[in-house]
Amino acid sequence: MVKISKITQGGVISREISPFLCGKRYKQAVNSLHKKKERKRNDESFLILEDGHVFTGTSIGAKKEVISEIVFNTSMTGYLEVLTDPSYAGQAVCMTYPLIGNYGICYEDTESLRPWPDGYIVRELSRTPSNFRCEDTIQNFLKRFDIPGIAGIDTRALTRILREKGTMNGMITTDENYDLDAIIPRLKAYTTGKVVEKVTCSEKTVLKGSGKKVALLDLGAKNNIAKSLNQRGCEVTIYPASTTAEEILAANPDGIMLSNGPGDPKECTEVIKEIRKLYESDTPIFAICLGHQLMALATGADTHKMKYGHRGGNHPVKDLETGRVYISSQNHGYVVDTDNLDPKVAVPAFINVNDGTNEGLKYTGKNIFTVQFHPEACPGPQDSGYLFDRFIKMMGGEE
Repeated sequence: MVKISKITQGGVISREISPFLCGKRYKQAVNSLHKKKERKRNDESFLILEDGHVFTGTSIGAKKEVISEIVFNTSMTGYLEVLTDPSYAGQAVCMTYPLIGNYGICYEDTESLRPWPDGYIVRELSRTPSNFRCEDTIQNFLKRFDIPGIAGIDTRALTRILREKGTMNGMITTDENYDLDAIIPRLKAYTTGKVVEKVTCSEKTVLKGSGKKVALLDLGAKNNIAKSLNQRGCEVTIYPASTTAEEILAANPDGIMLSNGPGDPKECTEVIKEIRKLYESDTPIFAICLGHQLMALATGADTHKMKYGHRGGNHPVKDLETGRVYISSQNHGYVVDTDNLDPKVAVPAFINVNDGTNEGLKYTGKNIFTVQFHPEACPGPQDSGYLFDRFIKMMGGEE
């Protein structure tokens, strides 16, 4: 008797087949099993963390090796917006929600022209999406842009490791003969580097409008920032991150918007110098996420890296002026230090209800306010969208 085993999502199903009784059917069953085992080996993928943990799963997307910073996102919806958020450049994203891809890819909902994470990590990937707006699958989307991923791992266990030990680097590979001793030093040496240069636009563009003129400095901007302003009538001119303050101010904008973006804010040394010049002007400024951090650095404050960051669509923030709490979308691994903040320059405006970290600043004697969270959140929550109206009022417009 020969034991034939089949691996399924529900476990291992085994049955015994007699070669004498089954004849041709026996050979077919054995050949089928061998082919399935070969396919399984070919589809096998590994996630290796710098602390030595190894997760084995199934390869999705491109079949290539990548080293990146491993982070997790707790959003239950909006995986496409996460994939196309430029702030994830230099990182591999683990989605904590167990089923990803069930409504496919709807290109109208993307936050940029392409996906930006180095890798994608999910518990279960829907292979057959169902949605009347669906135009593609995540599998094809990742392959098209040469992004590797891994599915079928215990994302809860991975998230727990990252929460307890902090964000760490990792590798996604399909090489079953990987050498752990050789890989770990490479993982520990990895840094995201100056990723803003990678994600910013290459030339100036304009979204026409009949209202206030806003200069948007693209540090890795999500599309919905410009859309949120444009929907309120603003004419939005989008500038590359390398644009000088002199060029922006020469256009005489009614207001300046500093966008979100990826990486360590302290890497953006040249941008910080230009933002200092913008601060010294009298032009109203509204900054989000990385822009918020860069304005703080430009005015003498400091930033530090968080243990595992805030990434998801369910983070409560408190407005210190009104006491009201808003649910916000967030994606950051660095935060502004407020312990030594000079009140003559800026004062805290928002805090995170969960851990008390800074979520926004109001600048003393200036028409400048900045937030760490994302009021342009797409698909949501949209609790803090009113901040765009506040910005328009600051520019002399009507809410």
